[in-house]
Amino acid sequence: MHQTISRRLARVGIAAAFTTLVAFGNIAGAQTRGGTLNAIVQPEPPILMLGLNQQAPTQYVAGKIYQGLLTYDEKLKPLPSLAKAWKISDDGLIYSFELQQGVKWHDGKPFSSADVVFSIDQFLRKVHPRARVIINKYVETITAADANNVVIKLKEPFAPFISTFVVDNMPMVPKHLYDGTDYATNPANQTPIGTGPFKFKEWKKGSFITLVRNNEYWKPNMPYLDEIVFRVVPDAASRAVAFEKGDVQVLRGGDVDNVEVKRLKALPNVEMTTKGWEMYAPLSFMVMNERSAPFNNVKVRQAVMHAVNRKFVVDNIFFGLGKIAISPLASSTMFFEPKVTQYDYNLKKARDLIKESGVNVAARPIKILSFPYGSAWDRLAEYTKQSLEQIGFKVDIEAADAGAWAKRTGEFDFDLTFNYTYQYGDPAIGVARHYLGSNIVKGSPFVNNQGYNNPKVDELFNKAATTIKAEERQKLYTEVQNILVNDVANGYLFELEFPTFYRKNIKNLVTTAIGLNETFDNVWIEK
Repeated sequence: MHQTISRRLARVGIAAAFTTLVAFGNIAGAQTRGGTLNAIVQPEPPILMLGLNQQAPTQYVAGKIYQGLLTYDEKLKPLPSLAKAWKISDDGLIYSFELQQGVKWHDGKPFSSADVVFSIDQFLRKVHPRARVIINKYVETITAADANNVVIKLKEPFAPFISTFVVDNMPMVPKHLYDGTDYATNPANQTPIGTGPFKFKEWKKGSFITLVRNNEYWKPNMPYLDEIVFRVVPDAASRAVAFEKGDVQVLRGGDVDNVEVKRLKALPNVEMTTKGWEMYAPLSFMVMNERSAPFNNVKVRQAVMHAVNRKFVVDNIFFGLGKIAISPLASSTMFFEPKVTQYDYNLKKARDLIKESGVNVAARPIKILSFPYGSAWDRLAEYTKQSLEQIGFKVDIEAADAGAWAKRTGEFDFDLTFNYTYQYGDPAIGVARHYLGSNIVKGSPFVNNQGYNNPKVDELFNKAATTIKAEERQKLYTEVQNILVNDVANGYLFELEFPTFYRKNIKNLVTTAIGLNETFDNVWIEK
């Protein structure tokens, strides 16, 4: 027997599968088959193997190649992807997934439960910065009941586990290509093979990435597009011009300077939406390396928070497309606590804290590692440099492309850098990874890169993750937020808002909580 939620989730899986077919496959004459969708990917991703790299550009392109077991609607309720139905046991320990049938990898090999077991139990358990934390702590066994059914048994209940199967968190990886290999150096990384509606065709570095229709895609008559071309255009002004001229039909958040938003929105035959970020709730922060002076001193970190005028940053650098962060949890997510210590813009308080710290912040120049996601982030680096210099720091800025930034941040080779990450609907999935002492691991820019280590915080995060009652989880997360804010465990800045622009003849572009990172199997172009 399964509890009510289990039966409901199983019904949701089956009903959503039916709804998906009705919405996207059975409206005769509505969709037009064919055409090329031209988009922009910036910065150019370092790799398209989604299991090894989860930077935003990689997610955007590779989300059409790889798939997860589930996707999620705008209310973060699970929907079918490679799993068509699922159920949860009464005690919250057993998760059973029934897989879609007739699914093939892009090289023609059949997809089966063996791939799911390998992906979660071996590949992601070893290399994925978010998933590995959850898998290693909570997953006891993953077994294939048969070719089309997988059973995951947890060591203890993990309240948000059903929310972890989004494609960039748990992408399915072909066992026949990766089992027994060095994942990082596998040649398949250069020609990614997934189950998605589009296959990798060509990558001309510095110019474009082309994906083409997977004619053996498991959803009948889909996808509708012939191909998707992601163009690499380094200059923000040139990206705006390309959209205006019709050379590209889609712009995602960050493709153009925020100062362009109002003008582009007013163009004829252009639509704008901020939907499609519900799963992510992106929050930006300064990553201060706490392993050595000056940022190993909490008063110095507190001084930095007072020295940065975050309202100015949102209003003038990001042109109002954001909201000042109150804590490491985004205000739109579960368990956010607004009543925590506030860091107002106050240079006198910042200088007083530097004095109290006893740290000579001018002893050596600190280096800001630039965040390679557009001119707004370059201006933020310049502004932060000026702000820190006003309270006694000496500061240099080091330029980096996406690959160099990811490598250096993942190797802890920085003094201060910027990042924004996704919260994934629950602090146990998207937030805890930045603060758990067990997640101070090299190799990814999306872990505890700053080196914050507090056993009490570890205890609270771990207890909250395994507590079922929402009110008890709220108490635990309120306590952990108070500690993280007082410690300035990360220099949280603001919650981002990303507009998507697209031509009106592009249909079904944003349909779920992961927005442009979806498969695009149901996107079509009206002739």
